[in-house]
Amino acid sequence: QVQLVESGGGLVQAGGSLRLSCAASGRTFSSYVMGWFRQAPGKEREFVAARWSGDSTYYLDSVKGRFTISRDNAKNTVYLQMNSLKPEDTAVYYCAAAPFRPLVPPTRAKYDYWGQGTQVTVSS
Repeated sequence: QVQLVESGGGLVQAGGSLRLSCAASGRTFSSYVMGWFRQAPGKEREFVAARWSGDSTYYLDSVKGRFTISRDNAKNTVYLQMNSLKPEDTAVYYCAAAPFRPLVPPTRAKYDYWGQGTQVTVSS
């Protein structure tokens, strides 16, 4: 049974930080693209960040310089460090995994596995 389990969400004031974790089990994801997505109330889910092939990363423009995605393959875990949080970052955050395909950007990858989501709320 493949599972992705997020943790680390919560309530934080604007300007604060949170670190989300996504623990994977059931298979090894070292060769997968690991991504973070978010969905705010009344909005569509949007891509936030992804990491693959070692150090390759890609970020949503609005989080560049504030968010950092990292992974620990030994622990089969991916992280999203979120700094300088803004109220507009409020959303449910999901991690997801997609098989790596050359020339396919992470925003268009086929994410087969999803976590249940963790709520992030940023107060002004």
